[in-house]
Amino acid sequence: MIFSHSDKTLELMSRVQTFMDEEVTPNEALYREQLNHGELDWKKWQVPPIMETMKTKAKEAGLWNLFLPNSDNGAGLTNLEYAPLAEIMGHSLIAPEVFNCNAPDTGNMEVLEKYGTEAQQKSWLEPLLAGEIRSAFCMTEPDVASSDATNMEATAVLEGEDIVINGRKWWSSGIGHPKCKILIFMGLTDSSAHRHGQHSMVLVPTDTKGVEIQRMLPVFGELDAPFGHGEVVFDNVRVPASNMIAGAGRGFEVAQGRLGPGRIHHCMRAIGAAEEALKLMIKRSTSRVAFGKPLVNLGGNRDIIANARIAIEQSRLLTLKAAYLMDTVGVMGAMSEISQIKVVAPNMAQKIIDDAIQMHGGGGMSNDYPLTALYAYMRILRLADGPDEVHRGLIAKLEIRKYQ
Repeated sequence: MIFSHSDKTLELMSRVQTFMDEEVTPNEALYREQLNHGELDWKKWQVPPIMETMKTKAKEAGLWNLFLPNSDNGAGLTNLEYAPLAEIMGHSLIAPEVFNCNAPDTGNMEVLEKYGTEAQQKSWLEPLLAGEIRSAFCMTEPDVASSDATNMEATAVLEGEDIVINGRKWWSSGIGHPKCKILIFMGLTDSSAHRHGQHSMVLVPTDTKGVEIQRMLPVFGELDAPFGHGEVVFDNVRVPASNMIAGAGRGFEVAQGRLGPGRIHHCMRAIGAAEEALKLMIKRSTSRVAFGKPLVNLGGNRDIIANARIAIEQSRLLTLKAAYLMDTVGVMGAMSEISQIKVVAPNMAQKIIDDAIQMHGGGGMSNDYPLTALYAYMRILRLADGPDEVHRGLIAKLEIRKYQ
């Protein structure tokens, strides 16, 4: 593995960092001001105007859809080349959307580009690439243990020229966004097929009859406007059979193609969040005095800072290795490493952010700093795309297999 970035990547890193410094970071306070956190009715959520302004500038600067690996629709980057850009974006919770590189839209666009028909791409991929609409992914269910996705009870059954969809989904992130127009629904199509050939993915426009968004689920008391995490009921929803992605029974195949790159993105953003927390921790500890000393010289705070740097470097190297393997041997050849980073990066970032909160005292628990929001994001990541325990189980399975 080569440890230096390509000239192309270095140039983009510089441009993305400059845009972050000049446009994103200075406008974060205005974004929060324009976003009405007190609005409990998600149906009244609006996109802060400054977000649209920043998106327009990013598009004009050519910093748009950078995430799509080896694609003419993006910057033509490999997973390894995109990874450091995701880290830079991870310093801010609003940055990924500015560059049209935010989940779950990135994964949904990857699915449509890789598996979508020409008609599906025309209807949904093109406006997603343009940032004109948003999307959501409906897989997790409240009534079953969704850590085992084969438990899925919601159905997507072919009836003549239609697909009939029934079931309840939740934690459908992004479904509350005013521009969310399309859902990717994963459901049971044929219970008699082999375990990973029973499910399908289907495109469902949000305004389809029978789709009812019942509520937005709060995370640590916050509704995460304007995206939200919705609980959705599908009651005899009918869409054309042509809305099936890749074909009946290929849901898990599509899911694996979707989750590999997405986990690289999540983990590199987690590393960026950890870097931001470490920076804030150092600024705080060197500028505040208690008991006659700077905080940095009290207790074990220097050890905390040193351990944070060590943990970040370890996580970054492992994540870049996973990206490298995905580019060279494919997702299936990088399964262990992808699961390893999914355990390592969020846990690492959560610990560093928690230490930063502690060093900020009462201020660290307020909204005066981004730490509580970053902490919540990292805690979510330890469940999103599979809980830590599932990933550890896969790592162990692959490791044991080497000696059998």
